[in-house]
Amino acid sequence: MVTTADYITPPLDDPYLFGQIAAANSISDIYAMGARPVSCLNLAAFPSNKLDNAILLGIIEGALEKITEAGAVLAGGHTTRADEPTFGLAVTGLVHPEQLWRNTGARPGDALILTKPLGSGVLFNANLKGWVSDAAMQACVDSLVVLNKAAAEVLQRFTVHAATDVTGFGLNGHAFEMAQGSGMTFAINIDALPLMDEAIAMYEKGMNTGSNGPNKEIAGSGMRIERELIWPHEQIFYDPQTSGGLLVAIPEQEAEKAVAALHDAGVARAAIIGEVCAYHDDVHLVYR
Repeated sequence: MVTTADYITPPLDDPYLFGQIAAANSISDIYAMGARPVSCLNLAAFPSNKLDNAILLGIIEGALEKITEAGAVLAGGHTTRADEPTFGLAVTGLVHPEQLWRNTGARPGDALILTKPLGSGVLFNANLKGWVSDAAMQACVDSLVVLNKAAAEVLQRFTVHAATDVTGFGLNGHAFEMAQGSGMTFAINIDALPLMDEAIAMYEKGMNTGSNGPNKEIAGSGMRIERELIWPHEQIFYDPQTSGGLLVAIPEQEAEKAVAALHDAGVARAAIIGEVCAYHDDVHLVYR
C-alpha cells in the first residue's frame, strides 16, 4: 500500500476544470509508483466568506469525475477556511512490493521517456495577460486533465528501473532528483523534448514564473548545458508543471516499443528524451 497527498491553487477560473486538474495531479503520484489508486480524501481550503459554495461543489465534482475514471473512490475529506481556494487529494494505492517503482534505480544505458509535453507553467501565467491563443490554452488544459493511468498501465508491461512524475519542480528538478538518487548522469536531448504550443513563444515575449529560478537552483552545479541557448529556450527546463507526465528510465532495447505502445494507447506526446549514463564530471544532469 502506498499513500500520497498533493494539492494546488487554481490555475484557471473554471471550478470543474480546476477540480479535474487537481485530482489528476494528486493521483499522478500513485501512478508514478506503478500503483493502482484505491481511495481518495479531499483536502480543501476555501474562502466561504468570499466565494459561493457552488464553486466548491464544482471543484469537488470535477475531482470526483477523475477519481471515478481512475477506478478509485472518494471516501471523504476535510475542508478549512482560507483566503484563497486550494484543493487536492490524499490518495492511497496498491502495488505488489516487488513491482513498486521508485525514483531511484536508473541504470547506465537506460532510455528516458517523458509522457506529456512541457510548458504549462508559463502558459497559465501568460494567459492571465491574454497572450495565449485559445487553441494553445485549450491544448494545455486538455493535457493537464488527462490521468497518467494509460501511461502507467502501458509502462507496466515493460522493465521500469526508475520513475517519477514531472510536476512543480519542472523537468530540471525531478530529473535531477532521479539522477542523483540513482547515482547516475541523465543526458537530455533538448531537441527531443515535447513542448506545449506557444510555451517557448511566451518566454520569448518575456513571461516567466516564480518557480523557474528555484527549479534551476535545485541542480546547482550538478547540472550542465552543453549547447548555447538563448534564455527562452533554457527556461522550459525549469517550467513548473501541474499534472505533468511520467518520466521513466527503461532499458534502451525496450524504449522504442514502449513509446509505440504509449502512442497506441493514446499517449500521443510520449517521447524518448535522453539516456542514462554512468555518473561523470560531477554532474547528474546534462542538456545536449
